[in-house]
Amino acid sequence: MPDSVGKKDQIYVCRCEEVTLEEIDEWIDKGYDTVEELKRVLRVGMGPCQGRGCQDILMREIAKKTGKHISEVEPATVRPPAKPIKIGLLAEGGEE
Repeated sequence: MPDSVGKKDQIYVCRCEEVTLEEIDEWIDKGYDTVEELKRVLRVGMGPCQGRGCQDILMREIAKKTGKHISEVEPATVRPPAKPIKIGLLAEGGEE
């Protein structure tokens, strides 16, 4: 059996951004041990689900790897994605 793990054998924590448990563990070992830091370096939790599918798993992994209690791990700040709109739509909404 080969030493490297095949792509199909990896555990995906963030399916939207295809971030694996192995990648998360690597970055926690490098000192990135908050949800916000991992979000910035890996984009974990920044896909269409905005972390609803992976944030709890990420927080548990941080707690396990750092020895913190889960209540000590801060969740990410929720920032809904912005959607561009045409300036004309804004201009039409005003009173004359």
